[in-house]
Amino acid sequence: MSPRHQIVPAQPQDATALSRVIARAFHDLAPSVWLIPDSEGRTRLFPGYFRLFVDEAMARGRVYTTLELTAVALWLPSTPNEEPDSSGYDAGLPAATGIWVDRFRIFDALLAEHHPHDTAHDHLAILAVDPHHQHQGIGTALLAAHHDHLDAEDPPRAAYLEASDATTRELYLRHGYTDLDDPIILPSGAHMYPMLRRTNGT
Repeated sequence: MSPRHQIVPAQPQDATALSRVIARAFHDLAPSVWLIPDSEGRTRLFPGYFRLFVDEAMARGRVYTTLELTAVALWLPSTPNEEPDSSGYDAGLPAATGIWVDRFRIFDALLAEHHPHDTAHDHLAILAVDPHHQHQGIGTALLAAHHDHLDAEDPPRAAYLEASDATTRELYLRHGYTDLDDPIILPSGAHMYPMLRRTNGT
């Protein structure tokens, strides 16, 4: 196996580097441009914003990366009718996003409306590959690492995600996900796609 495809659990000391990987990978996505229209603002604020997610996943979920820290997947467990403690995220959001905080709150509310609450699943909150390492199969390897874990559970667990655009939706369709609901439509008109991978990909 090529080192770039070897998937390993992330360590706490990797958090800063992985937050920067996400920031670079997500910089030009349509949802990102709506959240912070200014490119320099995204460059400045995104690492701190995504660090909130990395820290949460390190604390209560699973974080996968590569040996060279070129990509990351953040998975968070979700149990029916259980609201996870988001106090750390809520407290850190204003400092991380500055004058754009209200857009981030709108964004979070829109995603929450589509999140399934009636089935146990793991939520792929973020999957990101550094732009210089994309199209090499690393994202597929990251998915496979946790899909294998979910399928080995007794009973197997479903997986949920929000695809950031139509292109990534097609990628996830190829990996056993199906559309769960109507698209999430941001105020800018950008579409995101809530998707579910049922147990064992069926």
